[in-house]
Amino acid sequence: MIAAPTTAVPDTVENAAATPDKEQPYGALGLKSDEYASIREILGRRPTSGELAMYSVMWSEHCSYKSSKNYLRQFGTKTTEKMRKNLMVGMGENAGVVDVGEGWAVTFKIESHNHPSYIEPYQGAATGVGGIVRDIISMGARPVAVMDALRFGDIDHPDTARVVHGVTSGISFYANCLGLPNIGGETYFDAVYQANPLVNALAVGVLRHEDLHLANARGVGNKVVLFGARTGGDGIGGASILASDSFSEGGPTKRPAVQVGDPFAEKVLIECCLELFAQDLVEGIQDLGAAGISCATSELASNGDGGMFIELEKVLLRDPSLTAEEILMSESQERMMAIVTPEKLEGFLAVVDKWEVETSVLGEVTDTGRLIINWHGEEIVNVLPRTVAVDGPVYDRPVSYPTWIDALQADSATKFERPTAGPALRAQMLQLLGSANLSDKSWITNQYDTYVLGNTALSFPDDGGMVRVDEESGLGFAVATDANGRYCQLDPYVGAQLALAEAYRNVAVTGATPVAVSDCLNFGSPENPEVMWQFSKTVEAVSDGCLAMEIPVTGGNVSFYNQTGDVPIHPTPVIAVLGVMNDVAKRIPSGWQDEGDNIYLLGTTALELDGSAWAGVIHQHLGGRPPAVDLDAEMRLASLIAAGSEQSLIGSAHDLADGGLAQALAESTMRFGVGARVWLTEIMERDGVDAATALFSESSGRVIVSVPREDDVKFQGLCEGRGYPVLRIGVTDAAAPVLEVQDLFTIGLDELRSTHRSPMSDRFGAVIGQ
Repeated sequence: MIAAPTTAVPDTVENAAATPDKEQPYGALGLKSDEYASIREILGRRPTSGELAMYSVMWSEHCSYKSSKNYLRQFGTKTTEKMRKNLMVGMGENAGVVDVGEGWAVTFKIESHNHPSYIEPYQGAATGVGGIVRDIISMGARPVAVMDALRFGDIDHPDTARVVHGVTSGISFYANCLGLPNIGGETYFDAVYQANPLVNALAVGVLRHEDLHLANARGVGNKVVLFGARTGGDGIGGASILASDSFSEGGPTKRPAVQVGDPFAEKVLIECCLELFAQDLVEGIQDLGAAGISCATSELASNGDGGMFIELEKVLLRDPSLTAEEILMSESQERMMAIVTPEKLEGFLAVVDKWEVETSVLGEVTDTGRLIINWHGEEIVNVLPRTVAVDGPVYDRPVSYPTWIDALQADSATKFERPTAGPALRAQMLQLLGSANLSDKSWITNQYDTYVLGNTALSFPDDGGMVRVDEESGLGFAVATDANGRYCQLDPYVGAQLALAEAYRNVAVTGATPVAVSDCLNFGSPENPEVMWQFSKTVEAVSDGCLAMEIPVTGGNVSFYNQTGDVPIHPTPVIAVLGVMNDVAKRIPSGWQDEGDNIYLLGTTALELDGSAWAGVIHQHLGGRPPAVDLDAEMRLASLIAAGSEQSLIGSAHDLADGGLAQALAESTMRFGVGARVWLTEIMERDGVDAATALFSESSGRVIVSVPREDDVKFQGLCEGRGYPVLRIGVTDAAAPVLEVQDLFTIGLDELRSTHRSPMSDRFGAVIGQ
């Protein structure tokens, strides 16, 4: 375990001033030589061991965003009045908050827990869920749902099963114990993530407007209180040593940097915090996640009056052998820090005692403008809090256009033969349906409780998750996450906007109106100029896209150093879109349920197979340019579907993305076991494409919907009035449990389901509940 240094006698501020030449292991704590020199310049002396511990975690890439901050400012500058209208809290707080109407607000955020989930998959994933849920609690909201976006290595690699079993078990255990429904997400397998799996956890909470709270330390004399679990030796250096460095070729190491979670303690903490808010007993609450006490004290002080005094020995410990430096760096879970006025302290202590939550008063807010921390009467930290939490180094990393990208983009999948005969098309459709990324994910999702709390309106395997907020009105929200690393490798700008468009569309097909974005930007090392080029184009793309669609970015996360040796992952910007549903009773499922409904394709199809599942699965190929994206068309499509939902004209809606029309037809058929007869001739004639392209192209801006026959005229009038391309391409058939593509092939429902389910169950074991 790498820990901050200690001495028999505490390394005090006085001692630091008297021993300027003492060597300090700043490199082992993740600091560069120039950063260490900058700390000495700020302090006017060398840092104490405690100060060094604090700066090392707070100036880490994971906490300070030092390589990304200059780019992320675009999310704040590229806004309109419409984007800001319903945004109650934006970037810079624990989670964004959006007004969804009727006095209700929704707070949501997505963050990464990637490196810990490779080293200790179970605890890494579990504590990722716990951390993002605590961000929601700190806003004054009740958590009501979680989601996850997962990327694993090659499904057949011998180490993949270890990570898959651990991650899914950790997520399910933690969220199930909290009593939170897991309502959606995504799972992909690709060798590029072999030693760098991505575990991006999202949480959503609801609150009344008047219950909103922000975390800051204001009011001289107010008490600083730490409550929740005791502090232990787990997670020491998680932000600085683990999350802010890449892996070597040696495999899983750095185990002490992974936190250990206790969901039952967090469940109690949720109820305790909500009661504290309800009784108006706190000025603000900050969760202790990355960087632990270092983060909570410096951020609270920076956001408040600027002064704080802490007696660190009052921290309750699981391990009494911890040094002061280790206590400052520990990222032990299920801990919160509150600011409490003296007159409300007795009431605060009564509530935490009721919930049997351990508590210690560490200090108070001061007017000194400095964060001072003592250890058994000795001053071990004396800093300006902004220098720790806010004014860390900001880098303009070298940016370089990739030397390999032109050749990659020139290598189009159009060179591959596209079949025209029915048997060959049928075989390729089944090969795609049974591939790792397009296969049924119920092996994972059946481990999750999706309906706990009783407000889930849509969940797996629908395109987006939906939760009711208000029982009387039916008001609810929908959420979806999306990213396609293959597209982003080909063109990070277009790939990022395709991720935004798909998440937006997946919310729209539920009937909800998209209103806000949170993102988790997963990349290789920022010290690689080609990675920084990918990152710069991605942030530009997402900020441009959100500006065009007038949907604000409310917050998120950047995860760098996702690489082993010199090999980075594909750029993987996971975009989460939140939508508002006026009445969840009018939600739209992703599969057809009734006999004789007409099936319509909204949107047009082009020869866009580069980077597609067809190219990857059938030809093991990645090259060319990703599909074009038309954000204006996506907005018109979303508006059309929302109007169809409001008028109850649409029986089902399913977006077209990975696997194209073929995959959407198969999933819509399997959703409720209702067959369909489909024809491709009109698509081929109108759009000038062949049968394979009609089935497997991944052109964006497309959705298939089923419409009851009695609503046909109204629906077509709706499409014509909004000028959106529409074609009738089939009809549902409950009597025949088959998917028939006329004049080409037929696949029975049983074959569809067995092909779709086999990839994960064959490799990881039986599916729960099947």
